[in-house]
Amino acid sequence: MERPSPPSSDDSSDGGDAAIEISTIHSLSAISQAEWDACACPEAADGGRPDDPFTTWRFLKALEDSGSTGSATGWEPHYLLARQDGELIGVAPLYAKSHSQGEYIFDFNWAHAYENAGGRYYPKLQIAVPFTPATGRRFLARPGHEAAAIAALTQGAVQIAADNGLSSLHVTFCTEAEAIAGEQMGLMRRASQQFHWLNQGYADFDGFLAGLSSRKRKNIRKERQQAQAFGGEIRALTGDDIRLEHWDDFWAFYQDTGARKWGTPYLTREFFEIAHDTLRDDMLLVLAGHGGDNIAGALNFIGREALYGRYWGALEHHPCLHFELCYYQAIDFAIAEGLARVEAGAQGEHKLARGYMPSLTHSLHWIADQGFARAVRQYLDAEARAIDEEVEVLTAYGPFRRDRQEEQE
Repeated sequence: MERPSPPSSDDSSDGGDAAIEISTIHSLSAISQAEWDACACPEAADGGRPDDPFTTWRFLKALEDSGSTGSATGWEPHYLLARQDGELIGVAPLYAKSHSQGEYIFDFNWAHAYENAGGRYYPKLQIAVPFTPATGRRFLARPGHEAAAIAALTQGAVQIAADNGLSSLHVTFCTEAEAIAGEQMGLMRRASQQFHWLNQGYADFDGFLAGLSSRKRKNIRKERQQAQAFGGEIRALTGDDIRLEHWDDFWAFYQDTGARKWGTPYLTREFFEIAHDTLRDDMLLVLAGHGGDNIAGALNFIGREALYGRYWGALEHHPCLHFELCYYQAIDFAIAEGLARVEAGAQGEHKLARGYMPSLTHSLHWIADQGFARAVRQYLDAEARAIDEEVEVLTAYGPFRRDRQEEQE
């Protein structure tokens, strides 16, 4: 496809004293890490962790440099920049999409209906972190410029879609505040739900278990015992404890899961090599092995307030090993590090019995065809009511004792 053109300077948004100029770049090589991260993770300027590791320059650049994103993958970068008086005040990870894979906010039915009606749904624009169903800021503003930057980036993205005759713009896994702001600017707001574990100030895993009903508490203890009895050792590694050879093992695990779930894994082998150099301090790698050989693993990313479960795979089946590596080891780490929550990725009602409670996620959508947009809006209104009911029902069936259940709510 031809590269989308940014709006002209005449279409720039007014940010107060001076107009805001919107532009796009097609590689993060065109912007310095310091400039991007001043918008994406200003809280990490003190050397601490970013709130969201996935919107950092080093994570998005690893996707790009490894060939995990790019025109051949259907995730073609068009990173959005907002400048005022020459100063970068906002950025957004914008992609032109030729499919709907790797998004986790599903619009396959929209695409099917749109094309059945004679339209061309793809390419579309997507503001998102590829392959990453984790909530975070999508309109990344330099502190002090939030309102102006969010408005300019939103309007700029819509204008790019309109100017290039594209069907739609989608902003997935944005924050609730961004969803509210986008809705006020005329975009359609969509709610979905995931399962998150919330830290209630637990001193240890037993403190967490104490808040569960007796039956759920016994079940989790039994599952952990079964998992630990697989005949080997479980190790939780981060930073320099992760060695380059560990990625050879994890690549095999990841390929196995990817082949079963997606057909073709989203990430390339090179991504893990780049991530080892630039991201290993942001990663928790949990490995299970025996006899010197690793047979299963789970990869998490570490934010300032949350642990994000991302990938899991195994070459051998052992009872409850998946629950241990993906859910219980994550809880152990979050408690030890004082993290507020664990986000265990998309879908999976089986997480409820293991202490992960339903939590709303948010997205925004703009569709060029007004008739189709009206139909989608009606669908989203009905879907939102259904999601609210589902969250209410699932919460009532949560594993916590009734008094603790009320605290979770």
